[in-house]
Amino acid sequence: MRSLLSRTAPVDTTFNIGLSFVLILAGAEIFAATFYYLGRARAAAVSPHSIAAVTTRPRIVSAPTAPVSNKPGPSPAPAVPSPAPSVVDQLLQEAIALRDRGDMTNALARLHEASDREPNNATVLEEIAKTYESMQLFDRSNAMWRRLQEMGPSAGAAYELADERLKLGVPTPSAGGTSVAQAPLTESASSHKDIAGIAEGPTFSITEVKTTETPDPDAETNLKLLIGIKKQPNAIIDHTKVKIQVFFYDTVDDRDIKLTDADVNYEWLTPKHDWTNTNPELLSVSYLRQKLRSGPSDEALSEVAATVRPGQRGRSATRGSSARGERKYLGYRILLYYDDKLEAVQAEPSRLLQLFPPSASASPP
Repeated sequence: MRSLLSRTAPVDTTFNIGLSFVLILAGAEIFAATFYYLGRARAAAVSPHSIAAVTTRPRIVSAPTAPVSNKPGPSPAPAVPSPAPSVVDQLLQEAIALRDRGDMTNALARLHEASDREPNNATVLEEIAKTYESMQLFDRSNAMWRRLQEMGPSAGAAYELADERLKLGVPTPSAGGTSVAQAPLTESASSHKDIAGIAEGPTFSITEVKTTETPDPDAETNLKLLIGIKKQPNAIIDHTKVKIQVFFYDTVDDRDIKLTDADVNYEWLTPKHDWTNTNPELLSVSYLRQKLRSGPSDEALSEVAATVRPGQRGRSATRGSSARGERKYLGYRILLYYDDKLEAVQAEPSRLLQLFPPSASASPP
């Protein structure tokens, strides 16, 4: 009988090699897995600190770069300089200073310029009225007060002052009369009330003539004529064609009547004297006879008259004083020409027009 006994089979070399390779791969995978999970465990432990660092950094850096920083914060208010006076205020101040110095012509010029800029400025109108009052031109001052009164309470204190002035009845001398205020007239100047002439023409008229004498210790006679020249309504004029002649006359030894040898000057009291903004325009002509002054003989004297053209500045027509005969102021003749034609004439006393008839056309100055 054959007995069967187990017998060890021979080991295959290829199998052993394959098995070894599988074991090596398995060990590598175990090592890789272990390394991966250990890395994650470390990352989990470190991540809170990293996040804190990352979130903290922007807070530190963002403060200076935040959008709000582009807007300027509130700064202390700078000191506000006092505003410079306006042109009207400057003109007003200059006018008051000139009036206080007695320069009424330039004072009115400044005031009218200010009024052209601001026609409804109550302060300017008030100062114009006060200036006219100081010149004894009550018709004109009352016209300014009435404008202020018409403005009503909106004119402020000027309205109350205007109302008071008009209620008190500021004296308004009659046309052609003698205006006196704080300056008594001498008998020779105040006694002349015999006025004659033609006051109105087709283009111009003489609206007023007022004689004012000022006491002067250095003069025998110191007086002024204030003459209003008005353009007729709707008349179209060329102011360069206007010519005004003013003749003063004296009595010599109480017998003869002659053109004066006193000092004669004129000045416009309204600024532009072209009848565009002001109507009537106002002209002042002065007569001044100094005391105890010697001069040329009667034969050397020439006729003295103030010949005025709009646009000219005030000038003197001085001819000196006569040493022969006692001279006294008598009166005046005013001749108004336009385009070389006589428009209006006025004289005081009236006999001067008979003694010296006016020419129909203007004579050379």
